[in-house]
Amino acid sequence: MKEVLFGIANSAEVGLTPGRAPRAAPGPHEVQVIVDGHSITIPRGSTVLEAARKAGVEIPVLCYQPHQRSVGVCRICCVDAGEKTLSAACVKPVEEGMVIRTGSEKVKQSRRILLELLLADHPSPCERQQRSGDCELEVLALAEGIEQTRFAPRSTSRGVDDSSSVISVDHDACILCDRCIRGCNEIKHNNVLGRIGKGYEAGIAFDLGDPMGDSSCIACGECMVSCPTGALTNKSVVPSDLSAGEPLDVHFLKQLPYFEEVSGTFLELHKNSVVLRRFQASEIICREGEYGSTAFFILEGQAEMFLQSSIGHVEEKPVKTGLIRKFASILSASPRPVPNSRTLIPIDASVDLPMNGRSAELGPGDLFGEMTCISHYPRAATFRAVTDCVMLEMLRNVLEMMLQRNNGMRELLDSNYRSRTLKAQLRNMRLFASTTEEFLDELVGKAELTRVEKGHVICQEGTRADSFYLIRTGFVKVSVQQNGELVLAYLGRGEAFGETVLVGGGLRTATITTLDTVDLVRFSEEDLEDIMERYPYDRRHVEVTAGEVREQHREQLKRYQPAKIDVPLKDFLKQGLMEANSVLLLDLEKCTRCDACVRACADAHNGVTRLVRDGLRFDKYLVATACRQCRNPLCMVGCPVGSIRRRNSLEVVIEDWCIGCGLCAENCPYGNINMHPYSVMEGDPLAGIREEVKRKATSCDLCADLAEPSCVYACPHDAAHRVDAVQFFGHLAARTLPDSTVA
Repeated sequence: MKEVLFGIANSAEVGLTPGRAPRAAPGPHEVQVIVDGHSITIPRGSTVLEAARKAGVEIPVLCYQPHQRSVGVCRICCVDAGEKTLSAACVKPVEEGMVIRTGSEKVKQSRRILLELLLADHPSPCERQQRSGDCELEVLALAEGIEQTRFAPRSTSRGVDDSSSVISVDHDACILCDRCIRGCNEIKHNNVLGRIGKGYEAGIAFDLGDPMGDSSCIACGECMVSCPTGALTNKSVVPSDLSAGEPLDVHFLKQLPYFEEVSGTFLELHKNSVVLRRFQASEIICREGEYGSTAFFILEGQAEMFLQSSIGHVEEKPVKTGLIRKFASILSASPRPVPNSRTLIPIDASVDLPMNGRSAELGPGDLFGEMTCISHYPRAATFRAVTDCVMLEMLRNVLEMMLQRNNGMRELLDSNYRSRTLKAQLRNMRLFASTTEEFLDELVGKAELTRVEKGHVICQEGTRADSFYLIRTGFVKVSVQQNGELVLAYLGRGEAFGETVLVGGGLRTATITTLDTVDLVRFSEEDLEDIMERYPYDRRHVEVTAGEVREQHREQLKRYQPAKIDVPLKDFLKQGLMEANSVLLLDLEKCTRCDACVRACADAHNGVTRLVRDGLRFDKYLVATACRQCRNPLCMVGCPVGSIRRRNSLEVVIEDWCIGCGLCAENCPYGNINMHPYSVMEGDPLAGIREEVKRKATSCDLCADLAEPSCVYACPHDAAHRVDAVQFFGHLAARTLPDSTVA
């Protein structure tokens, strides 16, 4: 087992091996340096620590964390860079021709003194060392052969803070590395932790010196995970239910390549949140549409993902049983055309599903279920073991630690994504559908992979466009200001934004906001211009297509120009009608209840009606139960396969590859999306065929392919109308209410 796991890790290693010959000459943005006799070329602006690691030289660190801003306060990473004083490698930038010595006697002696000084203010063993034996300060000291310090210990205690119900604070064990402060303020943006006092009295403080339990701390645990010593430790292990797997102890986990650098304290606290799972060949791991809270990482074996739901839409067909003729819901045998030449279905896994084959294989080093685990979206596909498989099943706390804190895991997943998925996703886009393979290869080579937290504004409407983005995982909201916020789309995996930069730049035409943790692929303006300049044929295609997308965006906004009216109709505001782009109104003075509108809707949609002649009433009008094409279509958020989307003309449509999970229907606040059942015959011919009932989501699409909605066209009494809610009810209020009540 261990050999297999380390084999996976080695496949992701990057960088030069020690002693490898450098390039003939560094490029204009690179410098050449020598680290302990190894000559390497590295980008200008890199640090000495980065140069050493690229050369295969390890420099001990304490205050440094790869995911945090470097501050160089502990100086444990000191090196000789040819200057009068030793430099902190984590913040010292490289310079052309720099000669760096990391293990000279002068460096070793300074490092030992620094460790002894830190130990003088640190109880040994501290709480972390007692629990899991990996207090980073004490481990470094033992590696240097330091068993006790020559310096006098602190004469007075800085105290213990036991006010929090979750985290224990031992100020005596704090070495003022600031890792907890950076984690709290820069990673989680909670801004609770800071330094207090000066010199000998300096320490960390919560808010303005409050006890932790009385401060504004939300107990997210980021400070505890960041702390290298026993200054911040968890009080208890929170149990979790992964009873189907084999429990793993901390010592076993530390032997796995993707856990060896993880804090032993963290693993001890969360050991119940990761288990070993074994699946036999042909065994189902999880099913599409199910809700879960875990992700799976494959260690051994092959698995496949596929859609059990057939592509198609629900229809009503007459069925004759004896003398009785009735209707049955079936799945259409003639699927509607796929929009924009889409070839992939976005899936919460390392790869996407081809639209035609609808199945793909996964192997060792692949992760699936990430968005289900982190954001609790339904499973996007059914996963099944092809061979006997061994996997890690983990909850969100462990997954986020592995993705955000473990370079080995991140590098492996990023490498797999670049080599197996990114190019296919680019080809799946209308912008790049007809470009050459060489052009796409260049794009993949320039891709910058980055992760953004929930609630972050990636692009602001009206600011200069300098990047083009592709969504790797997660969801973003695309909105503009049109008498308030108008949501143009919710975009998910495999979709892109920022086309403005592809047509010569300019100002952003929309604001992009993350709805959850989002992994992005960024292409800078400079890189795009460089690539397109070298591929003129591809440039023409990209610019023409991007121009068409921008023009469609302008037309989209022209279709929605609401009146700026303050409407004091409380009932309608409560029902969300002022958020509607289009509502179906029935004039009750003209309506004869003939149901021609309902029948026309059913006829236009193969027997499946999309409206109910009932709903909210005001004055002489009935607001029928049918999709309102909301300004903020919450139904679109979280669709695991991206089948519900907004067209350029603002209609919200549900495509044929809907898997029937029901999330859109749950998200709709007004009950305007229905889950329609249909029957299919499934099973093994040898074991027996059985009838199963499945579901597909249905919703009004405004009869987008017709001149006007069928319900409106078919009404014989001119009682049915599709109207803009703000304009219609605003003008109605202006006619029926006193002037003083209307702005």
